[in-house]
Amino acid sequence: MTRSAADRIAHVRRLQQAARVVIAKRAVIVPAIVESTGLSAEGVELALSRHIELEATDDDLAKLVAYAGDVTRVAVFLSANVFVGALRAIAVARAASDDVVVRPSRRDPAFARALVEAAVALGDDRLRIDEDLDVAAVPDGEIHVYGRDDTIAEIRAKASPRVRVRGHGSGMGVAFVSAGADLAVAARGLADDVIVFDQRGCLSPRIALVLGDEARATSFAGALHAELDRLAGIVPRGAVPADERAAAGRYVATMTYACRALTSSQHAIGIAPPGAPLVLPPPYRNVHVAACTSIDEATKLLAPLAPGVVTVGSDDLASARAVAPRWARLAALGAMQRPPLDGPVDLREA
Repeated sequence: MTRSAADRIAHVRRLQQAARVVIAKRAVIVPAIVESTGLSAEGVELALSRHIELEATDDDLAKLVAYAGDVTRVAVFLSANVFVGALRAIAVARAASDDVVVRPSRRDPAFARALVEAAVALGDDRLRIDEDLDVAAVPDGEIHVYGRDDTIAEIRAKASPRVRVRGHGSGMGVAFVSAGADLAVAARGLADDVIVFDQRGCLSPRIALVLGDEARATSFAGALHAELDRLAGIVPRGAVPADERAAAGRYVATMTYACRALTSSQHAIGIAPPGAPLVLPPPYRNVHVAACTSIDEATKLLAPLAPGVVTVGSDDLASARAVAPRWARLAALGAMQRPPLDGPVDLREA
């Protein structure tokens, strides 16, 4: 029987209440999350206090329900990059079906497991955890998979032809700083977006397009450098894997040789002049700042990387819309990592 939109919204509201229960008791799971994610304890606290979608309007949830559809069952395969993303992923699945099974990331199961347990305790008997769920054992309905593109491809290959696979893969955020922006204010907002999850989520900004000449881009980079240094004293960066540390070293070497770089113990910022091809830096608080003489130039520079862009943050959303891929979310700088609970954060498939 087809469920009403009101029923589906009620299921999502209950998940939000479950998240509040988990947050209230977070001392129990924070050490496990720190160990599994590599984030600092302050980074985990930041994510739990500011980046879980505990509030949503009825309009937001109506959009989520419309996206989710109505299917027999949903199997959710979660990734480890952004642990609080479990709430949104399970909310979409629960809006879609009255039979939801979740396989947490083996590297980072603590939050997802606690969230499902809290929801069950609140009365949701149509939601369960299966840490050994086999893709091939899902008989029908949908599989929602979050993670790397190769993981999604592997699951598509193993899934039954009767099952629809909805993949949410790797992505990134881009900042667009308009000609009229207050550079200090824009840098403060972007720094807030960069530090969350140590820049490992698909909404995390890794490139900043600054409208103006190289001097203006350099001024913005200097302001961002100062803000990231300030925030490092409040929310230190977590452990950086050896391969990502090496990638950061290569990025800094490239930018130092070809252009210019500002470095600190916990971040790096590359500065490129107008017309220079974009260089995508690795995560863990590295940002590529590119000067652009016009919106058209910004759009052309971004084009090779556009398929991976999930969100664009800006001080001027109307101008940013002209630069952003059509599927990308738009957000104010400082709010790129706090989208409304209106569906998955990655809308490329939609």
